Amino acid sequence: MKTDLMDAETNPLTERRNLDRLLRPRSVALVGISATAGSLGECVLTNLESSGYTGDICIVNPKRPVIHGRQSIASIDELPDGIDCAVLAVPGTAALPSVRACAAKRFGSVIVFSAGFGEAGDDGRAAQEELARIARDHNMIIEGPNCLGMVNYLDGIPLTFVMTPPQPSPEIAGAAILSQSGALAAVIAVNMRHHRIPLTYSVSTGNEAANGVEDFLEHLIGDERTRVFALIVEQFRQPQRFLALARRARRSGQLIALLHPGHSKEARASAATHTGAIAGDYQVMHTLVTRAGVIHVESMEELVDVTQILVRCRELPAGGTAVFTESGAFKALTLDLCNRIGLHLPALSPRAEQALRQALPPFIPPSNPLDLTAQGLVDPDLYRRTLPPVLDDDGFGSVMLGIILTDAGTTRLKLPPIVDALTTLRPDKPVIFAALDEGAPFDFPELEQLRALGVPCFPSPERALRAIGRISARRISIEQNHAEALANAPIHADHAGVLSEFESKRLLSQLGIPVPAGDLARTVDDALSIAADTGYPIALKAQSPHLPHKSDAGGVLLNINSDDALRTAWDKLHNNVRSANPGLELDGILVEHMGDQGVELIVGARNDPQWGPVLLVGFGGVLAEAVDDVRLLAPDLSVEEIECELHRLRCSALLRGFRGAPALDVSALANIIATLGRWMRSEPRLLEIDINPVVVYAQGKGASALDALISLAPESDSRMGKEGQAQ
Repeated sequence: MKTDLMDAETNPLTERRNLDRLLRPRSVALVGISATAGSLGECVLTNLESSGYTGDICIVNPKRPVIHGRQSIASIDELPDGIDCAVLAVPGTAALPSVRACAAKRFGSVIVFSAGFGEAGDDGRAAQEELARIARDHNMIIEGPNCLGMVNYLDGIPLTFVMTPPQPSPEIAGAAILSQSGALAAVIAVNMRHHRIPLTYSVSTGNEAANGVEDFLEHLIGDERTRVFALIVEQFRQPQRFLALARRARRSGQLIALLHPGHSKEARASAATHTGAIAGDYQVMHTLVTRAGVIHVESMEELVDVTQILVRCRELPAGGTAVFTESGAFKALTLDLCNRIGLHLPALSPRAEQALRQALPPFIPPSNPLDLTAQGLVDPDLYRRTLPPVLDDDGFGSVMLGIILTDAGTTRLKLPPIVDALTTLRPDKPVIFAALDEGAPFDFPELEQLRALGVPCFPSPERALRAIGRISARRISIEQNHAEALANAPIHADHAGVLSEFESKRLLSQLGIPVPAGDLARTVDDALSIAADTGYPIALKAQSPHLPHKSDAGGVLLNINSDDALRTAWDKLHNNVRSANPGLELDGILVEHMGDQGVELIVGARNDPQWGPVLLVGFGGVLAEAVDDVRLLAPDLSVEEIECELHRLRCSALLRGFRGAPALDVSALANIIATLGRWMRSEPRLLEIDINPVVVYAQGKGASALDALISLAPESDSRMGKEGQAQ
């Protein structure tokens, strides 16, 4: 066998070149192949032969000289140097020696099917780390271990033991499946083929000893034949790299749909035993990946359905949806479903309503959803007359046709007029077809004609509406903010860890975040002087980085109205703290003016060790944990975007004025949150900020941080550099 590869010693291969050697190999070695039908290696060989693979194939089997009519070789050592890809169908104990042998022969890539590595305890993790070391030292790609291999559908290269039928050359850009789970990669591929979704690649990354989802995603960004990436990820091992890649994919016009198990504690535990994953904070992940433009789905069905729309539709559903149907009862069900999933069904514009009145028989009232009844059976031109007014209505970003098929005869009456109407209209807005009766035949030639027109076809309207809802909810700032260094708020702190409330508020004040008037007192005379400046009533608060929960220790006294009351309160506070925390030395007592009452919220930020900065806002103040009405926010949201998020809180009616109360200064609150986001993105020492409560006053009166704690990392031990946060 001849190989036409660069000499790795004189011309080091880049990782991108090596990934090509895995995804588009010109030579393949099947190691551990058996002649037994259905065995792993034999299935890979059958796949390659069935697909018409034209590259070189070498077979390694020390016991069988001929397999499938091909000569076998006794060992890897006898193979030619520089083979592009070796597929290891060997027991787990033989995998590591086999990878070493492949590295010695300067192979470009290796696929390791074997399990029993990082998911199987300390010995398995050590073996997996050795795989990673070999890959690094020899500039070699490793897919797996514990994977099902990969399929290049475009070039007909199925390096997997899952039987894979050849796919016709797609006429449009398709979808690439990138999955840590091999089983789900295979299942999703079957489902996508069933729905006529063209596939470009399917890669099962398994335990990702050396190369993971992020590597394959980066490699395929910019591939004009791949429009959509369908990802199944149990753990992002490089979360911030993934976020940067998601933004890059968006800029290149490619789309990502993500299925990520791990919402429940039980699912996270399962992931750890399955792929060796240590799942991160699910809600943080969801907040940041959706901000980066990823469509986060919750089931395999949704992954397939969203992908179908993303692949077929030139323009994506956005804003409101119009629904055509043939059942009054289904109209009501649609209204219920869309209310639950948050899919907006706007009313018809006056112009569209008038045009529909002229196009419809008198017994069909114009509405959204529009119930056409069974009129389409006797009036085939109905679709041609009713679609244009709706498609021209700016209130709709997509249209779903929910059609009853029931039997072949009925279908032959309905589908041709729909195809003719869409062929004539060639709408710019996405149109989605859904059959109401999932058990009806779904293989009519008209459905292929609709798909050729860019119309996704679903056997179920609920699936279609949920997918439209997922995509319509994709809100992205086209021009995201960039991290800015806040020169007016340098961090001058003598220590790392939790700062006192006084130190925390001093930093917040430098950012322009309002805090109550006050200062730190070390003697009662200092306190009397500060009170004279701020005016009564005042609050006294014990200050120490070792006393984060001051109230629990009796370290907060409120509504002090005179000098005499202050002296009494001073002594009482010190006695309370000494009793609760013997030996604790206070930095001093924070003396603050007590402001007007308002509505209390909690505002926070933290630098997640995996994903980076994220913000939190919610109702509750001191009862925040009990109320549990919070939202996580990306740190680069604009003030306007934050205001929208605030109105999605369950208790948001309080912001707009509730039962005669005045509307609150939402803009002031949003500005505080936006400022924290900018600061978190520019200062890597910030670990956590907790402002609880922020009191929001009536509109125009602002908001104030009544209590705050900031946690800092040591200057030499921040979790990430500014560049990583700013991406």
